[in-house]
Amino acid sequence: MTYCLGISVREGLVLAADSRTNAGVDYISSYQKLFDFSVPGDRVLILCTSGNLSITQAVLHVIERDIVVNADINLHTLSTLYDVARYVGSCIRKLQDLDRPWLEKDRIDFQCSFLLGGQIRGEAPQLYLIYSQGNCIRATPETPFLQIGETKYGKPILDRTLTFDSALDAIAKCALLSIDSTMRSNLSVGPPINMVLYKADSFAISHRAQFQAGDPYLIKMRKHWELALRKAAERMPDIDWNQLSVPVTPSLSDIAQP
Repeated sequence: MTYCLGISVREGLVLAADSRTNAGVDYISSYQKLFDFSVPGDRVLILCTSGNLSITQAVLHVIERDIVVNADINLHTLSTLYDVARYVGSCIRKLQDLDRPWLEKDRIDFQCSFLLGGQIRGEAPQLYLIYSQGNCIRATPETPFLQIGETKYGKPILDRTLTFDSALDAIAKCALLSIDSTMRSNLSVGPPINMVLYKADSFAISHRAQFQAGDPYLIKMRKHWELALRKAAERMPDIDWNQLSVPVTPSLSDIAQP
């Protein structure tokens, strides 16, 4: 399992991913889940992966190969980010069709998903979630974030803190908090955490970060957040108890009397 997150706001994009992959409680390893296929000055393309590792690695191999051999259709020739999302989806379909009979035979889950964030000249920055079936959805101002992998623990922070008009620096902190909260509740998500911040219309990624286990900033952020939550809970207005009388359930003897 893993957790990847993309956030799209007016000022740009933030994408982040953990690196943990496990095949059981006694076999845990780390693999990079965030990949940069940008062409500075022309396009910014960031992919995050989740799901069956053999399928996602195969998809990335095909994507890289098509760029190297200068295939007619590749990440650097497509003119819109939607076309890029559909191209990645078609790669997923082809590889799953190739391996499906053997994976299904051994009851191996071959589902996977991708986040695609970036900007191509002539378009605004965009963020897509590409499903295992190859189709995709796009983030909107009303729903400015998309998640893949172990999503439930990190979602409440995003729901309560993000808006389309939030500042990018604040968005990056929210993204890191979301991943840290997920790591706190689920051992299948873990460091190193890779994160990029992209400013709209810059067509280059100038802000990157990697947080290892025990990173000083990660520890400082975690302590600050936990202390702030405790203080906020303590300062909550008192509950107004006994506003309503609790109805008394009649006993069987009362019901039996005429």
